[in-house]
Amino acid sequence: MLEPLLPKGIRSGRPPVHTKRQLINGIRFRTRTGIPWRDLPERYGPWETVYGLPRRWQRNNTWRRILEQLQARADTKGLITWEVSVDSTIVRAHQHAAGARKRGTSGSSRLAGSSPSPTTTGSDAPAAG
Repeated sequence: MLEPLLPKGIRSGRPPVHTKRQLINGIRFRTRTGIPWRDLPERYGPWETVYGLPRRWQRNNTWRRILEQLQARADTKGLITWEVSVDSTIVRAHQHAAGARKRGTSGSSRLAGSSPSPTTTGSDAPAAG
C-alpha cells in the first residue's frame, strides 16, 4: 500500500543494496525504540543509509506528500472522523481569559458624547408609598 506513494526516480550510479522496505523498517524501529542511529541493528542496513533516507525525504517534502495522500485515501474510505473532543478537566484558560476588568479601560469603553447617568443618593430616592 505504501509502495505507490514512495518517490520514483532514476538514479545513476551504484544500484541500491538495501530495499526501501528495509530502510523504512529501520526508521520505524528507531522511532519506536528511541535508540541512537548508530545502535540500529544491521538487518536494516547501515545506520548512515537509514538516517540519510528520512533526512532527504524531510528536505524534499516527501513525508508531507505521503501523509497527505494517505489521509486522502483514508478520508475517501470514511476511515477518518474529523471530530475533536476536548475534556474540560484538562483545559486551562489563561488568567486574562477569566473576564476580569482591565485597568484604565473603564472610561474608554463609553461612546463619545454620552454622559454617565447621574448617581442616586439616599435623599434623591423616591419615598416608598
